[in-house]
Amino acid sequence: MDPNSLKALQGAAGAGGGPYEGDLAVAHDTSPYISVYPFTSGTGFGTKYADPSTTPTGDGRACPFSPDGADIAVGHGTSPWISVYPWSSGTGFGTKYSDPSTSPANPGYSVAWSPDGADIAVGTSTSPWVNVYPWSSGFGTKYANPSTLPPWYCMGAAFSPDGADLAVAHYNSPYVSVYPWSSGFGTKYADPSTLPPDVCKDIAFSPDGADLAVAHHSSPYISVYPWSSGTGFGTKYADPSTLPSQNAYGAAFSPDGADLAVAHNFSPWISVYPWSSGFGTRYANPSTLPPGHSLGTAFSPDGADLAVGHVGTPFVSVYPWSSGFGTKYANPSTTPTGYGRRVAFSPA
Repeated sequence: MDPNSLKALQGAAGAGGGPYEGDLAVAHDTSPYISVYPFTSGTGFGTKYADPSTTPTGDGRACPFSPDGADIAVGHGTSPWISVYPWSSGTGFGTKYSDPSTSPANPGYSVAWSPDGADIAVGTSTSPWVNVYPWSSGFGTKYANPSTLPPWYCMGAAFSPDGADLAVAHYNSPYVSVYPWSSGFGTKYADPSTLPPDVCKDIAFSPDGADLAVAHHSSPYISVYPWSSGTGFGTKYADPSTLPSQNAYGAAFSPDGADLAVAHNFSPWISVYPWSSGFGTRYANPSTLPPGHSLGTAFSPDGADLAVGHVGTPFVSVYPWSSGFGTKYANPSTTPTGYGRRVAFSPA
C-alpha cells in the first residue's frame, strides 16, 4: 500500500477511533542531528526519545520514516551522508544499519522512500546528484544512474503515490526533473512548459498523484503542475492570489489533498492554502507564528496537526489543523539543539 493511501486510512481510523498517536522527527543542524518525540494529537509532545547510539555524522537534512514505520532515514552533512536506523514507536532507535557499499557523494540533502518501502532515494550536492538503492532491512547495490542527470544539487525528492515516478527538485534549470521508476530510472520526462523561476528546495505529489508542487526561490515561491504518470507535466496552475513571503523551502499536501502548506523565509513563515485543482484563498496566519525562517513542514497522517521546522527556538512548532490553525502546542520539554531543517510524522 502506498503511504498516502495508508495515511488516508489512518485519518479515517482517527476520525472514529481516537487521535493520532505516533512520533515526530526533526532533522537539525547540530548534534545529535536528529531528535524524535512521541506525539499525540490533542495532547502534543511526549518526552524525547534517547539519541541513537551511533548518531548521524553531521548536519541533519532529512528524516523520513519508512512507509511501514519500521525504519527512519537521516540525510546528513558528513560521510556516509545517509544513515538508516530500525525504529520502534515507544522504544526508539535500533542499531544503525550498515552504510551502503557505494555511498552517496556529499551531503544527503533529501531522502525519499518508495511507497512500498523497497527503494530509498538520496539527493546530494555531487554528481550524479540523485542516488537510489534497493532496501530490505539494509541497503542493496545502488541502481544505475539516470541517463539524463539532474543538473546540480538535489534538494528535494519524492516518489509518486503509485511508485511509478521519482521527482527531484534541484539547483539550476530546469529546477525540477521527473523520471519513470520501476526498479531503475526510465527516460526523463519532458520539462514543464513553464519552468519554476529559480532554485527548487522541496517537492511533493498530491495524495492522488494528480498534482506536483515545488517550493522555490523567487516569486511566486510555489509552483504546482497537473501530473499524469506516463504523460508528465500539464500546464502550471495559476499562482495563489496571496503569495508566500519570499523564498520557499518546504511544501506538503494534507493527507486528504484538500490543503497545501508552504514553509518560507519571511513572516508569517508558514502559509497554507485550500487546494482543489488550484489555490484557494490563503488561510489566516496562526495566532502564534513560528519565530523565524521556516525550512520544512509536514501534516500528521490523520491531517489533524501541522508541524513546522524552523530557525529560532524551539526549532519545531506544531499546530492543530482543521481548515485553519489552532492554538500552537506547548514546546517539547527538550527542544532540538539547532535549526529544524525537516520534520516528519511516523505513519502510525
